[in-house]
Amino acid sequence: MTQAPTPTEDTVRRLIRSLLKEGAAGADVRPVAEGGGQATWWIGTRHVLRLAPDREAAARQRRELRLRDLVRPHVPVAVPTSVAHGEWAPGLTYTLDAKVPGGSAPERDVSALGEADLAGLLTGLREVPVRQAEALGVPRAAPRSLEALRRAAGRAAERLTAADEFDAARLHQFTPPAAVQLAAQPGGAVLVHHGLTGAHLVVSADGRVRGVLGWADAVVGDPAEDIAALALAVGAPAAVRAATLAGYGARPCLRGLWLARCDSVIQLSDRLTGRGEAPLPHLRTQLHHAWEPILLERVTELRGDDPEDAL
Repeated sequence: MTQAPTPTEDTVRRLIRSLLKEGAAGADVRPVAEGGGQATWWIGTRHVLRLAPDREAAARQRRELRLRDLVRPHVPVAVPTSVAHGEWAPGLTYTLDAKVPGGSAPERDVSALGEADLAGLLTGLREVPVRQAEALGVPRAAPRSLEALRRAAGRAAERLTAADEFDAARLHQFTPPAAVQLAAQPGGAVLVHHGLTGAHLVVSADGRVRGVLGWADAVVGDPAEDIAALALAVGAPAAVRAATLAGYGARPCLRGLWLARCDSVIQLSDRLTGRGEAPLPHLRTQLHHAWEPILLERVTELRGDDPEDAL
């Protein structure tokens, strides 16, 4: 197997000179991730260059470019626009995107109007025709088992309790019957961003969500996954309020809440036992966000098989 080339600053500058004829020579070029991979680069103050490091990533990038065009008319926030795209090495793609102005969610709090923006995002994703997304190659993802996740989180919570990071008793309220009640409902698959991390939410100084980045991992699947990701990124109350504004009922909101809570416990436990790489402060913040109390879980009792019980 041929070893994929490693992009360098010289590689990036040569490519940029061919794409941005004027002013490219003096543009500030630096990797986005300090000390990390060399796949994403800032180009001056107005562009971001993303280089696919292997053929699998190249296939995902080609699909992402088409998917962004499909999604853009349906959502009220900015979706990155490619100024130029092609191959930077044989079989390896690039896209030069216009930078979406704003900061990331970890840097800025999301306001009430920002929650409305997130609601519009969730509404728009549900409106994207699933068949068209699948025709672009967007894969289907089966819903995760909340019961399996609950058991894994229980073991992780005991480890966190021993490390004085968490009280495992907090997880006891999530019982096996509750996990069964919150199972994903048949026929509920929608386009799921599947990567709504704080770094992918572009937030303005006034707390509005102005754009969403990182569409390469999108799937057709369980909308509760995006609700869960938002709970980790901006807090459970804001995520559930946004999902409720988007028309989701109690069941998907609570399912998303418990996906986030279990994930936050498991990920922090894995990191403490040497099986993860994310910074500990980030994982602790996610844990705090996911376990923020919400009114919905105190006033809602799921009944029977109705997936949209009234609040």
